[in-house]
Amino acid sequence: MQIVIVTGMSGAGKTAALKFLEDFGFYCVDNLPIPLITKFVELAVNSQSSLQNVALGIDIRNHEMLPRLKTVIENLKQDHVSVRVLYLDASDECLLKRYKETRRSHPLAANSRVEYGIEKEREILGFLLEKADYVINTSQLLTRELREMLEDIFLKGENYENLIVTVVSFGFKYGIPMDADLVFDVRFLPNPFYFEEMRPLTGNDAMVRDYVMQWPQAKEFEQKLTDMIRFLIPNYISEGKTQLIIGIGCTGGKHRSVTIANALYHQLENDDGYGLRIEHRDIDKHK
Repeated sequence: MQIVIVTGMSGAGKTAALKFLEDFGFYCVDNLPIPLITKFVELAVNSQSSLQNVALGIDIRNHEMLPRLKTVIENLKQDHVSVRVLYLDASDECLLKRYKETRRSHPLAANSRVEYGIEKEREILGFLLEKADYVINTSQLLTRELREMLEDIFLKGENYENLIVTVVSFGFKYGIPMDADLVFDVRFLPNPFYFEEMRPLTGNDAMVRDYVMQWPQAKEFEQKLTDMIRFLIPNYISEGKTQLIIGIGCTGGKHRSVTIANALYHQLENDDGYGLRIEHRDIDKHK
């Protein structure tokens, strides 16, 4: 029998994760009191049922009993029960936005600000984050992408890398992405915007791509940037970082930044050890 503990920050997507796991054939129980987990697993193992995969949603609603969970997991593993912890996380800014959109109150905030509840929750759940087998940061994930990741892990048995690298092209005129960890300015490159035939195109079009990449400084920048990112990623992984957002910016976010972001993505896409995504934030603005 496989037991998956689904936990993490409130608002990070645990409900959606449990729904997807149920779709994958897991028997799901949300908010099971922690003292009952051992008995529940014992009954499931010894019963005549066909239960093979079980997902248990455990979160901050159980905060008074959460310290017991570490011992419960250790005891189950000693009894040779397969237990894995799936931890769903998101940035504070993303969680605040989601709470504002849904107008929900944080379970630890009481009558105070949501920020206080998030801070306190991170402190309480810290030991689970450290012990997690899988950490998925949903700040930049679409619901469809979360489902695909869970399918890869729990149905296809593919290796999952905890670090997700997102390469984002953007236009400085629309502001730097607030969640970017690294920002690179490619406005030093010749601008296709000044050529009428390329103005309506983007860095996804061959004419623009070939124009930008024909310059020696573009190729040199691509290689130096790739080398630096490949140096940084293992160090970020060793420090437990689960999300790295790399911003590539030009004036409008349509030509040079898209070209260089694509080039970096293609350099990294066959590397092992982390997940990779690309996003062109401002490509459709002011067509």
